[in-house]
Amino acid sequence: MKKQQKFSRAAGIVALVTALMLLVPLVAMQFSTEVNWSPADFLVMGTLIAGTGMAYVWLSRGPVNRVYRLAAALALGAAFLMIWTNLAVGLIGSGPNAANLMYMVVIPVLIAGTLRARMKAAGMERTMYAASLLLVLLAGIALLTGMQRYSGGSATEILGISGFFAGLFFIAGLLFRYASVRRVSRQV
Repeated sequence: MKKQQKFSRAAGIVALVTALMLLVPLVAMQFSTEVNWSPADFLVMGTLIAGTGMAYVWLSRGPVNRVYRLAAALALGAAFLMIWTNLAVGLIGSGPNAANLMYMVVIPVLIAGTLRARMKAAGMERTMYAASLLLVLLAGIALLTGMQRYSGGSATEILGISGFFAGLFFIAGLLFRYASVRRVSRQV
């Protein structure tokens, strides 16, 4: 009963934060023509914010330590930022292009790795390293196929973006490693 109440409270907080965050563009639309969100934009962003929040609640439930929670927050924050940036402006070149879709392959890898690891720190560490390596491979693929020549794109941009997100997932992996080595990881 107590766990259900904690989960309900956490879900309520996630819903409230999601609503408050969506109020920002809604209010901005009333005062500026530069912000022009469609109902679909609100739906996608609401799903992304709420989904990230609920994933954190799910990952941090049970007996986990602060390092594990920090690693989970960093991993989820990196995934959120990668999706949001990709949807807003794209990661390669200016504007939407099909090359940006290849970065979305990282998300199923993270989900599958998390489920396979049963959220235990050692398995989460390997999942973060796999995501990091995948981003390095995607940067190589992008450069080898000439995506740096897309409008608004460059090799520096591809390496910088891929390296930034690979670094975040790598650091999350190191944090999960620390949580695992200290034997204070998730007890499932």
